[in-house]
Amino acid sequence: MSHNYETQRRETFQTFRQSKGISLPKTAVVEYAFFIEELDASWNALERAFRLAGFKTRRLKDGETIIAAIGPIPVTAEAIWEQERIATEIALKHDFYPDGWELAE
Repeated sequence: MSHNYETQRRETFQTFRQSKGISLPKTAVVEYAFFIEELDASWNALERAFRLAGFKTRRLKDGETIIAAIGPIPVTAEAIWEQERIATEIALKHDFYPDGWELAE
């Protein structure tokens, strides 16, 4: 089954429409979460690919999730989606799937 990038893009832009009235910073580090789908997926290969694309990574203690962070980048739907698409393409090649994003604290 292929990934539906358009649906993912719409969800990101919808998040911004729903945040009207909320004070957002002009720039921020954005963290994209991905969960492992195949048990034999290579965490190390994924982390290497993220680093080559400019992301910093950390594994969550749940043993199923990796965070790819980038920035600070502009806090706009367009900028966040641009990096989300890049990160998702990398993750999918390594059998990890998107699980949302958030602004780092």
